[in-house]
Amino acid sequence: MLFILEMANNHMGDVAHGRRIIREMREVCAGFDFRFAIKLQYRHLPDFIHPDYRTRTDLKFVKRFSETALSWDDYRRLKDAIVEHGFLSVCTPWDEASVDKIVEHGFDYLKVPSCYLTDWPLVEKIAATSLPLVISTAGEPFEEIDRTVSFFQHRNKRLTIMHCVGEYPTADANLQLNQIDLLRHRYADVEIGYSTHESPEQYESVMMAIAKGATVFEKHVGVPAEKYPLNAYSATPGQVRRWLEAAQQAVAMGGVAGSRHESSAAERATLAELHRAVFARHAIRVGEVIRLEDVFLAIPGRPGQLVGQDLSKYTEYRATRAYAPKEAIMRDSVTATDTRSLVHGVVHDVKALLKASGAIVPAQFDLELSHHYGLERFREFGSTAITVVNREYCMRIILMLPGQRHPEQWHKLKDETYHLLYGEIDLMLGEERRRCVKNDVVIIPRGVRHAFSSVTGAVIEEISSAYSQADSYYTDPAIMQDASRKTYVTNWMD
Repeated sequence: MLFILEMANNHMGDVAHGRRIIREMREVCAGFDFRFAIKLQYRHLPDFIHPDYRTRTDLKFVKRFSETALSWDDYRRLKDAIVEHGFLSVCTPWDEASVDKIVEHGFDYLKVPSCYLTDWPLVEKIAATSLPLVISTAGEPFEEIDRTVSFFQHRNKRLTIMHCVGEYPTADANLQLNQIDLLRHRYADVEIGYSTHESPEQYESVMMAIAKGATVFEKHVGVPAEKYPLNAYSATPGQVRRWLEAAQQAVAMGGVAGSRHESSAAERATLAELHRAVFARHAIRVGEVIRLEDVFLAIPGRPGQLVGQDLSKYTEYRATRAYAPKEAIMRDSVTATDTRSLVHGVVHDVKALLKASGAIVPAQFDLELSHHYGLERFREFGSTAITVVNREYCMRIILMLPGQRHPEQWHKLKDETYHLLYGEIDLMLGEERRRCVKNDVVIIPRGVRHAFSSVTGAVIEEISSAYSQADSYYTDPAIMQDASRKTYVTNWMD
């Protein structure tokens, strides 16, 4: 973060007083982990003020600028003091001659004031420099800001855009800090800052600006003296110190940015106490797969116990010892098999099969993976289905990956018709074996045992009467005993 301390005319045309401001601001900034800059304003009064008005004291700005005027040598002495005290240097030009002097004096940044944001002769002069730019936006509509930003970006200028309200001082009700959000959204590739003119005793606004994502901040500063009183919007060294402390507090409260923070041990311990732990609903034998219906979740748990967050549909737990009803299921007494990578690999290959086949299927329906002997053997035994319609009639897409076999089964209620859309299958229909190729149609009456496999991979359109998982009967009784032989994948096309 960069904090720009704007001296403006508070040097009062007195180099010694200006150097005092720089020196005391250096003391104020000590100990803060921020970058700091002092900003001056350059004016060449013979060009800037009309000859007929230079002696007028009834015009506020003519009087103010004339009374605080410095020679170019005096400005250079202030700029050298800025560097000597370890500050970056920023300067605002109010005319073309001042732009040349800013470049000559070697400033680090050039500031474009709000009132000259679209003063195109001056803007053209500024754009010809190689300096990074800070531009203020007070009072300007977005059309003008857009034009200026586009102008500078087309010239590859490094920009910082400052939200600013041109009221001196600015009442809290007029700070318009939500404009920071708007600027960050509209100019996403540009650094956004906050140029403040509120009361020097207002410290909450810088905290809000930091929370909204501003990273550059500007405040008018000065040192009061008997000869040189401060205006209502310039901060004393003590006020600057409290302003920076507020900013430091906001940064600390904001914490980690751009990535997820690491939780503390205390936070993790508190959350762990509230996790619902896993208990056996009934007796579980050694070697059994622990299904959701075999357990219940409740507090309090014990260290090392499975909790609800562990019960992903992609993780299979198998008991390595027997459990009694209501007993805690412990992590060191189960084996865990993570099937997520297996499922993702299947989805990848199913999508590749569909692409190769040219078949168009609706993506809004779930993929149903049938893994008759476990997911780890899915590529050997299994199939993938998409149920499109299941009413009195049913339409499903069945996908066989290369090398897959579907074990022998039959249905008591369902009549099926297979229409082979892609690839080849070897079909066992009762005692009959047949090879089916693309566009073949096979009728499978209810009660007829059938099994099929594919060497090439296949896409089958199945048209049948209503489908129910309970109406699938397998020759191998071990398949019938596995209630978790289905895995459903949503949003699989994404």
